[in-house]
Amino acid sequence: MSIENTPRPEGLDLSSWQEPENLRWSFQHMDSLFPVRAIGARGPAAELVTDPMDVHKLPVAMPGGVSSTVTDILDATDTDAWLLLHGNRILAEEYRAGMSASSPHLLMSVSKSLVSSVLSTLVDDGRVGLGQRIGEWIPALRGSGYGDATVRQVLDMRSGVRFSEDYLDPQSEVRGLDAAVGWAPPLPGGPGTLREFLAGLEADRPHGGYFQYRSCETDVLGWLCEAVSGRPFPELASEVLWSRVGSAHDAYITADAAGQGMFDGGICATLRDLACFGAMIRDGGRSLTGERVLSEEWVQDIFEGGEDAAEAFAAGPEGASFPGGRYRSQFWFPSERQDVALCLGIHGQMVYIDRSAGLVGVKFSSTALPVDPGKGQSTVALFEAIARELDG
Repeated sequence: MSIENTPRPEGLDLSSWQEPENLRWSFQHMDSLFPVRAIGARGPAAELVTDPMDVHKLPVAMPGGVSSTVTDILDATDTDAWLLLHGNRILAEEYRAGMSASSPHLLMSVSKSLVSSVLSTLVDDGRVGLGQRIGEWIPALRGSGYGDATVRQVLDMRSGVRFSEDYLDPQSEVRGLDAAVGWAPPLPGGPGTLREFLAGLEADRPHGGYFQYRSCETDVLGWLCEAVSGRPFPELASEVLWSRVGSAHDAYITADAAGQGMFDGGICATLRDLACFGAMIRDGGRSLTGERVLSEEWVQDIFEGGEDAAEAFAAGPEGASFPGGRYRSQFWFPSERQDVALCLGIHGQMVYIDRSAGLVGVKFSSTALPVDPGKGQSTVALFEAIARELDG
């Protein structure tokens, strides 16, 4: 029996849907757990050609000098599905955990890269400037820590807002965010919507300093998209992004009690459609259908990064995770290389984009820990080994 037809696990509720034993079912059934809003795929679907490449026994050099194989890493990293896309050719595509090509999976923080891409279209159209203050567009945030932060500072997660992303600390702000958007039981006296939560955040250092990963930054960007465009985010995202990247299926985003999208981690999509998004970034903002989606200048800036992006990354608490890396416009860079970008989400979600090798790798997972550095590094090493083999 596929997981698509598997009954909801007994006793599953807001307190248990993210427990390790429930992750696989939950990540494929977010529309059964929470209110959702569709992000329509109304444009032509990309023509993807299946051209299998046998990579399963390919050696993978691991940190510490240990060697593994592609198959061993897939097995050890709780893979739900994965795909390799070279040009428009699918070199590998595998569905586990009962998934299929039409199964949407929770993207977690891979969602952040999609949100920033939607915002970029408003920036390129001249509707909002990167140097403008958040409070200029969102009056409800003028008295918060975000009031005088610039759009660029929030895009690069360099605001001075105080926010802990410690997923294992029940008192952290990220757990308060889960409660506010309805992903966890409500906190007594706590905010009941995403907007109420964001309005209560405060700054504890100047904006524009070191990089610190905080999901709330993306939620501000999603709100900004709606404030600038005057339209609901799912409708806007469908028009400027999802209907133009070559997607074949609707995506969807979970919503809070007020109907606001969970921008930082609530988007769900199919494996192939997410690969089409990655290919669009790889190809300078042009989709596999030949349509211009994002400006070439915006995508190039992602890969080049700001002039002090590497220094800001190294100075922050995540600097040791990717030595020599950086963060730009909601994309990660795992090293000093300017041609390899990552979209990352907790519990093992990843899009690997290598411009020099022409490779996009996508992986859906259900790792027990929200952040498991060893498994994340293994997955990056897997895709790097395949990229080297293609460059061969």
